Amino acid sequence: MATSAAKKVSNLFVWILMGLLFVALAGFGIGSFSGGASRVGSVGNAEITAEDYFRALNNEINAQSAQTGQAVSFAQIRARGIDEQVLAGLTARAALNHEAAEMGISVGDGEVASQIAQVQAFQNTSGEFDRNSYEFVLQQQGSNPREFEEDTREDVARALLQTAVIGGLTPPELFAETITAYQAETRDFIRLAVTEGDLPEPIADPTDAQLAAYYEQFPERFTRPEARRITYAWIIPSDIMDDVEIDEEALLALYNDRIDEYVQPERRLLERLVFSSDEAVQEALDAITAEETDFDTLVADRDLTLEDVDLGEIAPEDLSDAAAAIIFGDDEAELLGPVPTALGPAIFRVNAVLEASEVPFEDARDDLSAELAQEGARRIIDDMREDIDDLLASGATLEELGADTQMTLGTLDYTIASEDGIAAYDNFRDAAAAVEESDFPELLDLSDGGLFALRLDEIVPPSLPPLAEIEQDVANAWQATALREAVADRASQLVAQLAQGAALEDLGDTAEERLIRRQDLLPDLPATTVAQVFQLDAPGDVVMIPGAEAAHIVRLEAINSGVRDAPDTSILLTIMNQTIAQSMATDIFEAYGQALQADAGISTNQGVINSVHASFP
Repeated sequence: MATSAAKKVSNLFVWILMGLLFVALAGFGIGSFSGGASRVGSVGNAEITAEDYFRALNNEINAQSAQTGQAVSFAQIRARGIDEQVLAGLTARAALNHEAAEMGISVGDGEVASQIAQVQAFQNTSGEFDRNSYEFVLQQQGSNPREFEEDTREDVARALLQTAVIGGLTPPELFAETITAYQAETRDFIRLAVTEGDLPEPIADPTDAQLAAYYEQFPERFTRPEARRITYAWIIPSDIMDDVEIDEEALLALYNDRIDEYVQPERRLLERLVFSSDEAVQEALDAITAEETDFDTLVADRDLTLEDVDLGEIAPEDLSDAAAAIIFGDDEAELLGPVPTALGPAIFRVNAVLEASEVPFEDARDDLSAELAQEGARRIIDDMREDIDDLLASGATLEELGADTQMTLGTLDYTIASEDGIAAYDNFRDAAAAVEESDFPELLDLSDGGLFALRLDEIVPPSLPPLAEIEQDVANAWQATALREAVADRASQLVAQLAQGAALEDLGDTAEERLIRRQDLLPDLPATTVAQVFQLDAPGDVVMIPGAEAAHIVRLEAINSGVRDAPDTSILLTIMNQTIAQSMATDIFEAYGQALQADAGISTNQGVINSVHASFP
């Protein structure tokens, strides 16, 4: 019975076998966990071995490394609590193994063999199972057929148990329909923006007393964040470009290499539609002249798009002599034809005429000279690298580098908001964020060919600058707050007029928004606008929404229910049904697994767990 059920879902288990193989690959070289102390824990009669735990951890480390593109250590995994998640996963697996054994769920050797035969790593070049490859791969990974086949049998049994618990689970249709109706609903509304220009009086400049009070009321707005005080020495190509000698012959050679950029013939932006004969071309042109059709329609009638017929930028030499003579011999017509081509007679549409252009050597000289100077400066800096490295290795300070080399010395209170000067370079920002006070300066690269070295002098704690030092910043913040409050007050006054019978359209220029969904974002409006519109109960309801530079009065016009048969709604309903079913299955199976663990009892051996942890570098 169990074997028959396994065959019905056999295709679902290929990934399980691949997973087992990857786990085995991850665990290559394990041999230190043996004897009676090799059990990490158990659930009922099902054991969790040290080898299983080690392989699962190693597999997770490999997966994390592959995902981030960087080597991940066990210490990093453990710091994020992933080791506990791995052990919890193995515990859940053991609980299912225990329950499957208690219920007598298993599969025969034939089903196990069928599942293993589908693993690609065990197949020959013809796609057939190869016993020698099977044994060789397992042997290379410190495993053997008996262990692997038993793991396969357990995995299939667990899958059968899972299918029995959650298979055929179907959520009530009303559940998905209710949520879909909620998501598919749209709303129409009218809005009126109240800006500074709508205020009875302009906002006056703040007095000294107002600035002082604002500064004291909102110190957190002006407190500078923690900073890393950094001393650095750096050199970039632009620092020494003026000192690079430019060879005249090299300039001329570079110009000649780029001659296609500086000397360009007359060109046309063309589209081409090919026909079967000259008569067909003429018939089409006559229909266009009679305004019975146009070029775009002719393209669409062929089930083509304008991208399909677009040739881009074309010069005379890109065409045959006959075609070039027709196309480049007419400076006025938009449509030309019949034009002979290798594909047959065609209509060409001219979208733009690009005149011939020539940039003389003397006009290009400055740009070419700057480019060669940049390259020369990068070579000079690269030649400096070894000498600067030697100075740092011999104990030279950054101050000495600034004095004895062409590098420039500087200091910076670095924060994540720093972006001027050297802080505009990503390499510097990364180094500045990572450097410690105990680190010795090392020479690092900049993206433009420059070099730098840095030193962390101290961590500067958050501080509130004196008002006199940031008076303009405080004044700007005061003005912004005053504007926000003033337009909100004015908007509230207008809302009161609406309550007394005034019409929103009579209060100013309004704008309409239609078919707005809950998840829509409306540019130039406060981020909460859509959410607040959907909190209104009925058409005619009004809400005032404050913003930084304008307050908005919104009147709800219509509540539009989602159309059940609309394509978007049908897709959403399908997705919602699948999501709900998956969520219910996950919750039910998780509760089932927790009940199994509680019923069977869990035991762990912390000593063996610590031993496994200690085996990682």
